[in-house]
Amino acid sequence: MANNSTIAPSALDQYRSASTDTSTTEAKKGQLGQQDFLNLMVTQLKNQDPSKPMDGANFLGQLAQFSTVNGINGLEKTFTSLASSLQSNQALQASTMVGRNVVIPRDSFTLAAGGSAPLAATVPTAATKLMVTISDTQGQVVKRTALGPHAAGTANFAWDGVGDNGQARAAGTYKVRFDAVIDGQVQALTSAVSARVDSVSLGRNGLLPTLNVDGIGPVAISDVIEIQ
Repeated sequence: MANNSTIAPSALDQYRSASTDTSTTEAKKGQLGQQDFLNLMVTQLKNQDPSKPMDGANFLGQLAQFSTVNGINGLEKTFTSLASSLQSNQALQASTMVGRNVVIPRDSFTLAAGGSAPLAATVPTAATKLMVTISDTQGQVVKRTALGPHAAGTANFAWDGVGDNGQARAAGTYKVRFDAVIDGQVQALTSAVSARVDSVSLGRNGLLPTLNVDGIGPVAISDVIEIQ
């Protein structure tokens, strides 16, 4: 009788090969499942040479490796399903922002003709005084306003587009700076702007959706500080 104590390829090798080769329809039809693997192992035992039985350690080793391979395949399917579910939830969440204003960290903003610009800053701790400074693209200060004391949190300021000279400024791009007096020291704060979300671009290959914000352009959803 032939010596079948070691079948080449082994049942595990056949299972691993069929599980990973999915390039054609025929390969998919020929995939080995868990039951197929066990059947191969039983057949291997039945046809072994009685005078040279399969080594017990080798047999147990194949079983252990099979469990590992089978477990990894199961994890791949689980993670793929989870990633797909998370991506769908992110897309759904992002779609609810369309038409709403979001606050995002920016020190530049666009002033529309005859419009106003909603600005904001994050105050880390209670401040005895806040100061807002707005400059044009040449760095010339066009508006400076004191807001007084403010608690920790988001400080909002809506600029009506009127400069310190009492005249309406032309539409265009401006910069904003927030300063706060905290514990007697002047600190520059992280400036932010509020703008409307016009649409959402869905992420590809696991990437997060992107918000298309009016007057700003594409913004990562992870950059949003607040939804108004």
